[in-house]
Amino acid sequence: MTEHVVTLDLDGVRDKAGLMDRCARDLMLPDWFGRNWDALADVLSDPGVWPEGAAGRGLLVVVRNWRPYAEARPDEWETAVDVFTHASAATVALALGASSKQPPDLPG
Repeated sequence: MTEHVVTLDLDGVRDKAGLMDRCARDLMLPDWFGRNWDALADVLSDPGVWPEGAAGRGLLVVVRNWRPYAEARPDEWETAVDVFTHASAATVALALGASSKQPPDLPG
């Protein structure tokens, strides 16, 4: 079974608020998405709020252009990676083929 692929493009994102807004937009999250770490973990773990077509197939989130955000906000990026890794029923992969479980060049 092929997963539903969604691209989370972090181009221009430089802070947590921008990351949450981009997640809401690119992952097509409901208006009530809380735009905080717990809410992000919840939606990644709940196929009921995933984009149409993903619930029955699984969700692959490909994160692109993440390095500038990671460099600008290393502590926030570390939290984001933790959320992607531990609280996710979805599969999250960083661009360049790296998995969120072992992000390349993670500052810190």
